Amino acid sequence: MKNSGDSAEKRNGEDSALRKAGVVFQKIRHVLYQIGLWIYRLRRVLLAIPVVVAAIRIAGMNMERLPEMVGLNLQSTGEFAQMVTREYAVYGPLGVTMLCLLLMFFSRKVLYPWIISIFTLVLPYLIYLTNIYPA
Repeated sequence: MKNSGDSAEKRNGEDSALRKAGVVFQKIRHVLYQIGLWIYRLRRVLLAIPVVVAAIRIAGMNMERLPEMVGLNLQSTGEFAQMVTREYAVYGPLGVTMLCLLLMFFSRKVLYPWIISIFTLVLPYLIYLTNIYPA
């Protein structure tokens, strides 16, 4: 008789421990769900921050490195089809990147304009390279 009573108490103790563990796991799951929900809600901002920082850093570097007059649209003869000021060559690609991010904020599809804004970060480098190594 003593054994059956001990096993019943043991089962009750195990059931209580399992219930406590289940409650703890439910709380952990709820916290992880809330974190994921906030990341999803802030996805536009979280995606835009690194692009904005990189675009501003690249614009600052090009402002220092580019000459006063910058050539665009390099021809096969080695001459440029159009000459613009340094400010236009720096702020033009920066404006295109910011426009893509603005479209991202108002678009239902977040990743398409974001990927395009990533590709626009190449524009300042291309302008710099065509002006440093023209032929």
